[in-house]
Formats: sequence, structure tokens, C-alpha cells
Amino acid sequence: MSDTVDRTRRAFWLKHLHRWHWISSAISLVVLFMFSVTGFTLNHAAQIEATPRVVRHAGTLAPATLQRLTDPGRKSAPVATAVADAVHAQTGADIAGRDGDWSDDEVYISLPRPGGDAWVSIDRETGEVQYESTDRGWLAWFNDLHKGRNTGAAWRWFIDVFALACVVFAVTGLLLLKMHAAQRGMTWPLVALGFVLPLVVVLLFIH
Repeated sequence: MSDTVDRTRRAFWLKHLHRWHWISSAISLVVLFMFSVTGFTLNHAAQIEATPRVVRHAGTLAPATLQRLTDPGRKSAPVATAVADAVHAQTGADIAGRDGDWSDDEVYISLPRPGGDAWVSIDRETGEVQYESTDRGWLAWFNDLHKGRNTGAAWRWFIDVFALACVVFAVTGLLLLKMHAAQRGMTWPLVALGFVLPLVVVLLFIH
């Protein structure tokens, strides 16, 4: 009777562990592959260099629009909608709703994004607009996704969900290893190696 109960319990856990293992694997498979590849490219960033492409545009705000560039009374604030529309029409830069750094002589708006950077400078006296955009290529774009750099809240939430799926994948895999270890003698030596090897590298080679 006891053997029957043990087999039933084992079958129950095997069924559910396999289910959660393949579900978490399916959820994380593509992104795990992407993160593995970008982990390699980030580790060899000095050897895999890209030539940034820089685009510059300039313009001048009309006097009536320049009058809308009034001091917001604080160091960081967006420009008026009319000013943002004029800047977009002349340079293609989308600064609507983006906080700018205000000083006595200019407004500077930083426009960072994955795989590139951009900025807009507006002279508060002359209305001169300078826009510069830098594109570092698709590889830099994927690397920035890996780091969550300038990706916004939605991608950060996605990374959290993906990380949770990877944790479930790893834990269920470990429990499945435990349940099959009796028939696979190399299970625990290999698990121990996977734990000890990075620890040895850290202790001996990272200073």
C-alpha cells in the first residue's frame, strides 16, 4: 500500500513539474536565446564595434512661437505644445511632453533610446534649434534591450516576467533532476560542477 501511495505521489509531482517546466521553457525560450546572444556580444563589445550614424538638423523658431518659450519656473519641464510642434516640423524631433533642462540661455531636451541617442537644444534668445540623432545600429539596440537601457516601463515589466519564468524553469528543472537522480549517477556531480565552476572563476580570476 505504501509503495502504491509513493508511486502515486511521484507520478503527481512528475506530471506537474513537467507541465510547469515546459510552460516556463516555452515562455522564456526566444528571449532566453536573445539574452544569451547579447550576453556574448556585450562581453565582446570591444571586438564587435559599430560605426555610429549621426544625423543633424537645424531650424529657427518664428518670433511668435519663441514667445511661447516662457520660463516654467522650475529647472525641468516640457516646452509648450506650439514649440514642440514647431521643432518637430523643422527637425523631425518629437519632444512633446519630454522634460527639458531649462537655463537662462537655452532649453536642452535629451532623447535617449535603445541603440542610439538624441538631443534638442533651443536657444531662448534667438530661437535657434539644433537637433542631433545618433544611431549605433541593430546590435547596440539588442544590447540595450538586454540591459533595459532607455526601454521604458513596459519592457522593464516584461524583463521581470521573463526573469520569473526563468526562475520557474530552473527550479522545476532542479526538482526533476532530483526525482530522476537515482537512475542518473552523474546528476549531482554535474550540478555541483555548475555551482563550483563559476565560484572558482570569481575567487581566482576576478579582483
